[in-house]
Amino acid sequence: MNIIDSKKIWLSSPHMGGTEQKFVQEAFDTNWVAPLGPNVNGFESDIQDYLGENVFAAALSSGTASLHLGLKLLGVTVGDEVLCQSMTFAASANPIVYLGAKPIFIDSERDTWNMCSDQLELAIKDRIAKGKKPKAIIPVHLYGMPYNVEAIHQIALKYKIPVLEDSAEALGSTYQGVKCGTFGDIAILSFNGNKIITTSGGGSLVTKNKAHKEKAIFWATQARDNAPHYEHSEIGYNYRMSNITAGIGRGQMEVLDAHVDNRRSNFEFYKKHLEESSEIKFLEEPSGYYSNRWLTCIETTSYQLRESLRLSLAEENIESRPLWKPMHQQAVFADCDAYLNGVSDDLFDRGLCLPSGSNLEEDDLYRIVSVIKNTLR
Repeated sequence: MNIIDSKKIWLSSPHMGGTEQKFVQEAFDTNWVAPLGPNVNGFESDIQDYLGENVFAAALSSGTASLHLGLKLLGVTVGDEVLCQSMTFAASANPIVYLGAKPIFIDSERDTWNMCSDQLELAIKDRIAKGKKPKAIIPVHLYGMPYNVEAIHQIALKYKIPVLEDSAEALGSTYQGVKCGTFGDIAILSFNGNKIITTSGGGSLVTKNKAHKEKAIFWATQARDNAPHYEHSEIGYNYRMSNITAGIGRGQMEVLDAHVDNRRSNFEFYKKHLEESSEIKFLEEPSGYYSNRWLTCIETTSYQLRESLRLSLAEENIESRPLWKPMHQQAVFADCDAYLNGVSDDLFDRGLCLPSGSNLEEDDLYRIVSVIKNTLR
């Protein structure tokens, strides 16, 4: 196939539902072109209604901004240590550094690829023995697969350390029937362009404490005190979501469940057509876990095979991507301590993310599978 003539298949492209423009047009018609307005309030209500569990949502400019303010709400400050899943996107760890705190990285378990509870408890005991009790824990629902909520939160409760739940990739996923984004002392969501739903860029802080939501919004709007002039007694940020992007989010919420269904269908298609190969393994859901399958990921038998598949797909104008490079391997975090068992290093060497957009057509999926099968032969 000529790459010039072949349609580009993206890893995870935005997928509009059709009603987004209605909400955006209302913003223009009413001149609510600002980081406040009815769409912002409405989008927050939509998130709260979807998640249930008596939560409060603060719509912000990104998932990273949400993590930053979440850590501030948990009291993280200069010199503190925060335990963070190593196998994740850098945005899970970067806000720790924004606050002058230090990330301590925790390796993954095999079952979910998420934070290993054994390594977590080992790290906590070791940090306490060194005279530095961690200030917070950031586990991640990687690729939409819930982390082991029961095990992680039991340990957090045992040592009285709050959990900042990174649910950036997991809107629509559940653990034991409860929606991800509702487990942590604070949780965050992402609506980046490649996520399950998008506002083009944006995120949300989620909390069961109304005062936390109000404080987050205060900080996110430059921490302006209640005065007729601009008075500031705290450092603030420009982190609030705009009324226009929130309008996109309102339309996207209407198709969220359909997007989850489509992505789970992608996973089942890949599994049906590739599971006979002994050189490919899929990440299965443990009992009680329900993944939105934001990205369908596979394990291959070697780094060489992973690269062969990735390059073959690229030659056919199909985007794929290695799994997240663990944070403990990143040069920017070379001085940070890590508690490792080898799982995330191994997964990074052999793992590949396949195209998983909710707007993939059956012809796209057959084309992807055909390239993979030909490469395996």
